[in-house]
Amino acid sequence: MENSEKNIDDNKLSDTNDKVENTDNEQADNHENKNLSTEDKLKETEEKLLRIMAEMENQRRRFEKERNDAFEFGGYNFAKESLSLLDNMDRAILSFKENDNFKKNDDFNKIIDGIEIVKNDLVSIFKKNGIELIKCKDEKFDPNFHQAMLEVVDDKKDAGTVVQEIQKGYMMKDRLLRPSLVGVTKKSTPNEPKSSKEENKLNKD
Repeated sequence: MENSEKNIDDNKLSDTNDKVENTDNEQADNHENKNLSTEDKLKETEEKLLRIMAEMENQRRRFEKERNDAFEFGGYNFAKESLSLLDNMDRAILSFKENDNFKKNDDFNKIIDGIEIVKNDLVSIFKKNGIELIKCKDEKFDPNFHQAMLEVVDDKKDAGTVVQEIQKGYMMKDRLLRPSLVGVTKKSTPNEPKSSKEENKLNKD
């Protein structure tokens, strides 16, 4: 019985010693943290401040870029849709000039001149807003500005030269508004079928 009570007392004493030891360790850690806290907190605060300042600068730059883009390209979609007006005017002028019956009309020239005036005014407005025509005829094909629609055999010109403009292309400042639809040259090949003109010539010989 006495041994049992003694063992219980020893266990209690051991638990008490463990608790005292743990408390001492925690106090030592806290004491060590207190010794470094001033320097560490200052360094941590400085790093946080630098991160906040960097993030604020990034947000400022993003906002400024978005504002500039909105100002410069706010009418991008409107301008792109408006190109169809120029296309229709060109088609109307071409159609009228090719119509022999319409040419007999006494007001033919006045109508053509009227359409030309409206077209030139629209082109002038486009230029004032940074919308420019893409030059393509006799230029080297550039996929950034041109879209090839057909190839034309031509041994006199370098391959990839734009020789036909199917639809005009436009730039809005440094942004592509619409690519030029073009025809480009290619070199003939020995195995390529001869044209009907060449075949007729051979038959005559």
